[in-house]
Amino acid sequence: MTLVPNLIVFDCDGTLVDSQHLIVQAMRLTFEAAGLATPARADILRTVGLSVPEALLMLAPDQYPDTRCELARSYREWCMTLRRQPNSEEPMFEGAASLLFSLAARENVLLGIATGKSRRGVERFIEQNGLRGMFATLQTADNAPSKPHPAMLLQAMDETGAAPGTTVMIGDTSYDMIMASCAEVTGIGVSWGYHAAADLKRSGAKSVVSSFPALGALLAGRELAPQYEAVA
Repeated sequence: MTLVPNLIVFDCDGTLVDSQHLIVQAMRLTFEAAGLATPARADILRTVGLSVPEALLMLAPDQYPDTRCELARSYREWCMTLRRQPNSEEPMFEGAASLLFSLAARENVLLGIATGKSRRGVERFIEQNGLRGMFATLQTADNAPSKPHPAMLLQAMDETGAAPGTTVMIGDTSYDMIMASCAEVTGIGVSWGYHAAADLKRSGAKSVVSSFPALGALLAGRELAPQYEAVA
């Protein structure tokens, strides 16, 4: 696979940021506080990438809509509470920041984010990691339907003037890859996130990479070395 994209859109949780500990803990505390059975860790991680309401629809399908709304409010509060703790960590994956800075320095390349996070959460991520001014478009759960609906990518392309044929979506979940396919955009999966490489492939990923150096090589238009491709 060879490509030289003009707009490169990244998912956040599981792709750039290792946030699984906080997400799982916040969701478990949410269910415990409501007196509900706590979802399994694997089930929680399967919902990463969706908006909070959509995630709760999967995790608590038998609850009334009003109950899920209250769970969503509680989850957001638990996330804020946990982030204020001194030992709270949501580190970027090793190699993520250096690749972003390298891509941002290229001519004719724009970067974007499409995530199930809120706008406030994305702004926090950008500030904490010194990435202000790096992204030409930010698509969040606040201004678009949840993945895998293609609205985030369609809006990102509309904002930047990019075309589907030169736009790439990079993510760790099936929702990212389905969203890319629906928007007629190339989807690249990463194997270090929350969905298996086989699931990413089945959901439309053109390639699945196992490291940031491999991703950088692919985005530079170089053919991907076999040892870098995580195909199940």
